[in-house]
Amino acid sequence: MVQEQGETKPLPESLLKIAKRELREDRCTREQSLEQLRNWVAKNEDLQNVRCDDTFLLRFLRAKKFSVPMAEQTLLKYLNIRRTFPHMSTQLDYLEPRLGDLIDQGYIFAVPQRDKHGRRVVVINAKGLNPKIHTSCDQAKAHFLTYECLMEDQETQITGLTHVGDFSGVSTAHVTNWNPTEFARIFKWGEQSLPMRHKEIHLINVPSTLKWLIDFVKNRVSSKMKNRLIIYGSEKELMKGVDPGCLPLEMGGTMPMREMIELWKQELATKRDLILGLDKSVLLSDRGIQRRSSFNAEKTSTGGPNFVSQIESIEGSFRKLEFD
Repeated sequence: MVQEQGETKPLPESLLKIAKRELREDRCTREQSLEQLRNWVAKNEDLQNVRCDDTFLLRFLRAKKFSVPMAEQTLLKYLNIRRTFPHMSTQLDYLEPRLGDLIDQGYIFAVPQRDKHGRRVVVINAKGLNPKIHTSCDQAKAHFLTYECLMEDQETQITGLTHVGDFSGVSTAHVTNWNPTEFARIFKWGEQSLPMRHKEIHLINVPSTLKWLIDFVKNRVSSKMKNRLIIYGSEKELMKGVDPGCLPLEMGGTMPMREMIELWKQELATKRDLILGLDKSVLLSDRGIQRRSSFNAEKTSTGGPNFVSQIESIEGSFRKLEFD
């Protein structure tokens, strides 16, 4: 069974040119690929109530530059991560008190303006998360909610996302808020499962202690992603890499962060029913997901058991700093 939802509006010519240049997308490819993916969903006995509107399916096709087999795999992995981590990836209601408070504090939000490339800019503000109040589950849900909302927009599917992370105020408690094993699993699966185009990642106010964790993460992503991650020493440097108009006033921009947060909450309100409706989609079995051919290959690419032990080592270093 499939669901038909979402609205599809004609895209401007300028956006279609970007899609053609970067994603190999044109009208013929789009229509043929959508038909193939839609038929595959309809015939797949492991899928229930999966949305089959253009906007939803194009998330996966665009993320994989219209390779239908790769889009199928990403859709299965996307549903599987929701099935495996339901406490983090489902019931994404911005009106739920704990999640709503995290959003209201400005931990993560998308600024209303697009940058010069037409991308939405996602701001992650460490000061907006109080680890004494919010759990790693709350934190993960805030991220999933943000990305689900943004991926409902076809322009963002095409242009991708820019991230700006401000780590001022990070403490030991921010890092130890996560169980090392769960962090390792969500990190490993999330990169493979969420159909997003991360184009730029800009970080500022990264304490020297946290750079260990940044380096650890950089060593486990593709070279392409690694090259897109930049750490700045000051707001002045940051504004050379990010359009100042896409930064909150508190980070050198023009619009106060509070105004941006309120506009983001309005945007979440317009997509609330659509996002909550995603919980109807069910993956009955993960048998269709292609695994790596050997355990050793899996262990090498993700760090295997060593991946978790290194996370624990970093956590231990932070705990030691707390008492030194």
